[in-house]
Amino acid sequence: MNYGEIKNYDIANGLGVRVSLFVSGCTHHCKGCFNPQTWDFAYGRPFTQATINVLLKMLSPSYIDGLSLLGGEPFEPDNQRALVPLLREVRSRFPDKNIWCYTGYMLDEELLKPSRARCEVTDEMLSMIDVLVDGEFVEEKKNISLMFRGSENQRLIDLPATLKTGEIQLINKKYGLR
Repeated sequence: MNYGEIKNYDIANGLGVRVSLFVSGCTHHCKGCFNPQTWDFAYGRPFTQATINVLLKMLSPSYIDGLSLLGGEPFEPDNQRALVPLLREVRSRFPDKNIWCYTGYMLDEELLKPSRARCEVTDEMLSMIDVLVDGEFVEEKKNISLMFRGSENQRLIDLPATLKTGEIQLINKKYGLR
């Protein structure tokens, strides 16, 4: 896997102060995408153990609330395979930090059912994510007043609660987000 960027002290891609990893590779190609250079799987730099070490160091201060995964598309199967070892390490070292992930795939229609996104590590990856922002960016539904997402079709899903109950649980009400 390659990645396009790492942002430290990010406050735009999840609650609190975060470290954000923008992975490369996306097959959605959403019209109006804010990051189209990351569609190319070869864009950016190789994601290595050294990259993981940098991310872990950035996550270590107590004022960092968590990690956000964006893209590109974190749930492209090759990206999932590269990200799961990182997520295992984050969960092990920083159990109190949260993990957000942005995906163009729909949780209930594509990530939990047979689809091109599902692979041998999908369920494990989902089990380590706290908030999943799902759904492709739809330019016709763009709304700049929404928190942590770009278009009205995208959902902020409380993933642990959703996986426990089997029904989509949104964090909007929990945190008073629009």
